[in-house]
Amino acid sequence: MKTNHLQKVQDSILYLPDIHSIGVIGDPGCEGLGTYNMKVYAGALEESARDDITLIAGDLVPIGNDLYYRSITDLTESIAGNDVYVLRGNHDTGTYEDYFGKKNYALITDRFAVIVLDNAMRTFEEEGLELLQRVLAKDEVSQAIIAFHIPVPNHFIPNSVSEEEFDRLKTAYGPWKEKVAYLVCGHVHSRFIDEVDNIPLICTGGGGAMIEDVSDDIRACDIEHHIVHFREKDGQLSYQVLDLPENCYERERKDEILRDKLKETVAGELMAHLKYLMFADRARRRGFPKEANLFEALAASEYYHARNFYSVIERPAAFNKSVETFIPGEQFEYQRLYSMMEEYAKEESDPLAKQAYSGAAAAEMVHAKLLEEASDLEGFDRDTIYVCPICGYVMAGDSIPERCPVCGGPSRQYEKYEAKS
Repeated sequence: MKTNHLQKVQDSILYLPDIHSIGVIGDPGCEGLGTYNMKVYAGALEESARDDITLIAGDLVPIGNDLYYRSITDLTESIAGNDVYVLRGNHDTGTYEDYFGKKNYALITDRFAVIVLDNAMRTFEEEGLELLQRVLAKDEVSQAIIAFHIPVPNHFIPNSVSEEEFDRLKTAYGPWKEKVAYLVCGHVHSRFIDEVDNIPLICTGGGGAMIEDVSDDIRACDIEHHIVHFREKDGQLSYQVLDLPENCYERERKDEILRDKLKETVAGELMAHLKYLMFADRARRRGFPKEANLFEALAASEYYHARNFYSVIERPAAFNKSVETFIPGEQFEYQRLYSMMEEYAKEESDPLAKQAYSGAAAAEMVHAKLLEEASDLEGFDRDTIYVCPICGYVMAGDSIPERCPVCGGPSRQYEKYEAKS
């Protein structure tokens, strides 16, 4: 018999016996449900399965229609290992209630309560505030998590509900404030821990959406995708933020046949990407800008296909350690592989292949040098990089030659890459 993990809440108050923990996942789908983003959500679901239940802290989909709700529902059902409850975010529009039921509800366990309030439109509904009062007034509720999507005013970000709305919330829980253990929200694609009204506020938006800069103090490079575990032990409710590794989800990679087919698919998509780019270049040079534009768009599409397939089998290192992992491959290419193939091509009288390997080896040597510099993420200061479009040689620095050192291509054709802050 199939188990439905994703819960459609029909009653305002649900009593859940033998529940000691809950995992909270924030903002998995507001930037789209592509494979590249959903890999993080899949890993978050697997990690949250260690808890008794899971709560999604809003923005399950980019916009609320049946296509996206069905897609996220199918994915969640395929991966989740426990019951999953949903909190409505500002992206969860349309037919939300048809899929997930009530927008304001409470989960009362033997040890704690979770009160879910809808503030997706930046206001708390009266229905939700009345429910909050009713639940906190219960004698069996001694500690509670109040969960909503958009943060209340805090010390880190202005992207919050108004002070007036927070006052409405404080008025509702005021008589039982000592029972409120945590305020939990999402919406912000990052993470911060604050204290408001002398209550811990945990903002978690690291369940799938790309992490963003929040402020000078909370930068994207300092925050990983993550979930928050809440666990009750010895009568005390505590939390733990757990960062998700880049390779947080591995199901498909463990299937050897599927893994090999995915590798073949990636290679095919990248070959199509290259073919379309090359034809676009030919079309532009021959005076057909519209055709060139079409093929550049097709090339981009094929690249994103390849990225999606590759993300399923990729095993990247943590971001702050990733750059240095690319160096050995570049060194191997110019030190051994390309020099060996260049010599073979020479012996077999294949001059074009020899030339291609020779030029690529020279560029790979520069690649390795630049990657060694870039492995110091904070110290890397190369603002401008030039690439010769004839042979692919890479140049960096203040003094750029008039002619490419490898193929002699003119500097007026160099492609210029400038860092944008």
